[in-house]
Amino acid sequence: MYNTAKKQVWFGELRTSRGTSIVVHDNQLPDASPGRIYLFNVNRNTIGEYVEDIVKVNLHELETEQLQTVKAEHNEAWIAARSEFMAKHEAHIELSSVPDSAPTTKSKAIPALEEPMDEVLDDDDMEFEDTGFEASMSDDSDD
Repeated sequence: MYNTAKKQVWFGELRTSRGTSIVVHDNQLPDASPGRIYLFNVNRNTIGEYVEDIVKVNLHELETEQLQTVKAEHNEAWIAARSEFMAKHEAHIELSSVPDSAPTTKSKAIPALEEPMDEVLDDDDMEFEDTGFEASMSDDSDD
């Protein structure tokens, strides 16, 4: 079982039904989503987000000589992946803290009417053209 309280960077082994992988946990990485942790997986050469409750029981300490060998082989890849990961996460800005920088929109003035419409038009004032079409309403329901 892993214990990150003692070490800032923890190298260990993830044992699953698919096999084992060397993983690295760093306490200084940004917090993952609630209930998840970030681990660098040596086989995938990437930092991924894992469900902590599932993965925690499958993480195991390395023996001292294994730890030295793993650090010698994978520390450079870990540092490169960590640098890339941190650069991506630092680029994400909390948008809620950014002031609104959009330009103010100018509302277009509504053009004034040439002549005010003081008179109310009724049906007699409208032109009508007879097209010869007659519409009627009938009940088409079956009796």
